[in-house]
Amino acid sequence: MKIEVEREEDGRWIAEVVDLAGVMAYGRTRGEAIAKAQSLALRVIADRMAFHEGASRS
Repeated sequence: MKIEVEREEDGRWIAEVVDLAGVMAYGRTRGEAIAKAQSLALRVIADRMAFHEGASRS
């Protein structure tokens, strides 16, 4: 997954998963922000898969 990372003026890092709208996370370090964004992205993907799986059973 493609992740864009920027450093904010206050020193925090923000990582955004480009292909998943709204999936972004802050961290104290670049690595922490990336790890949090990856974790969030996996949860979003799992939720979407579960939703679609449940919808196809209806």
